Amino acid sequence: MNKAKYVFILSVLGIALAGCNQSQPVDPNKQYGQDPVLPDPKNFLVPPMKVPKGVGWQADQKPQVIQGLKIEKIADQLQHPRQLYTLPNGDVLVVEANSPGEEATTTPKQLIANKVKGISGKASKGGNKITLLRQQADGGWKKYDFLQNLHSPFGVQLIGNTLYVANTGNIMKYPYSNGATKIESQGEELTDLPNTVNHHWTKALLASPDGSKLYVGVGSNSNITENGLEIEYRRANILEVDVTSGASRIFASGLRNPTGIQWEPQTQKLWAIVNERDEIGDSLVPDYLTSVREKGFYGWPYSYYGQHIDQRVQPQRPDLVAKAIKPDYTLSSHVAPLGLWFATQNIRLTDQFKNGAFVSNHGSWDRNPLNGYDVIFIPFENGQPVGQPIPVVTGFYSQDQKKLYGAPVGLTEDKSGALLIADDVGNTIWRVSANN
Repeated sequence: MNKAKYVFILSVLGIALAGCNQSQPVDPNKQYGQDPVLPDPKNFLVPPMKVPKGVGWQADQKPQVIQGLKIEKIADQLQHPRQLYTLPNGDVLVVEANSPGEEATTTPKQLIANKVKGISGKASKGGNKITLLRQQADGGWKKYDFLQNLHSPFGVQLIGNTLYVANTGNIMKYPYSNGATKIESQGEELTDLPNTVNHHWTKALLASPDGSKLYVGVGSNSNITENGLEIEYRRANILEVDVTSGASRIFASGLRNPTGIQWEPQTQKLWAIVNERDEIGDSLVPDYLTSVREKGFYGWPYSYYGQHIDQRVQPQRPDLVAKAIKPDYTLSSHVAPLGLWFATQNIRLTDQFKNGAFVSNHGSWDRNPLNGYDVIFIPFENGQPVGQPIPVVTGFYSQDQKKLYGAPVGLTEDKSGALLIADDVGNTIWRVSANN
């Protein structure tokens, strides 16, 4: 890049960031639940942007937890830990990965946005591997190099003696023996996955209760199809994959970026967290948590939160908009939910966390002031979310919003019932338990 072009980009970047201070977004508390406040969309030359500088955790510094809980570090010096999975024997798998970096930068707006987001440390190189954590007799956790040479992995599931790993372009399967600390096998491909451009590269993975199917969250290749519909083939969907044959079908569609999928314990219905679209305002569009209906359509790209039409998308599809399902629970705008975990009967936190969903919010870039960067709990009654979320883990950035210490992603429970959190900016795994 020549010097003049570089100076121009930095100038525009400075204007973009300075302009953010004039926005007046909706209070996030008014955008949780079943009836969020939705302002009119706006059109920007450069959208609102604000990102703190990624600095990591210093010395004994750690996030803050709600009263009655305590938090401790159980592993650090990882390479961008994204997802967590607890094996039957209590070992914990840590998936270390980031984007494969295969998406071309095609517009000045995209270039500026990428530069802004990179400040946070969220774009650092991932390990392309899985590390195993095993708790020792003294309470500490030991790290093992479990599985190497992966390609931007994200989801992982164990069915019987087979471990399935969702790379960005395929699902691989590996033989697993109980208690193993390393997999030597090169593995075998079960099926390929949409792998063009990889604007959204993460592939969330979940096994059916009977182990016969795998459900895969596949994000879109754009914000609102600005790269063309042809590269959105089988994207913005949840796919259902047959474990025996590898054959797949679209289970549900119109979900811009379903980054976490889980079974709700009482109803055994499939639920997902979804990252919605950007660039029409600090307070649009709210990300959400929703049950996922078979053959259901959830709006992207033509509409959001049911039938709210996105006028930027042309041509429109009123036939699809008419069928768009309104999400069950909005999470407020631009929080970027990346981790979902329903509390199990084994969870050992305080009583208010017995029935509901934990959601980790990776944090905003298209908003000022910041939003997200926390782990929240959404209470459930009779299989449905109710009321306001409870902040469980906070303190991932400085009070002046200039420094970012960490950003939460994957969630799981360990064998004792504590909540584990992958922090991909702090390169740390946190453990949250009752303070008694």
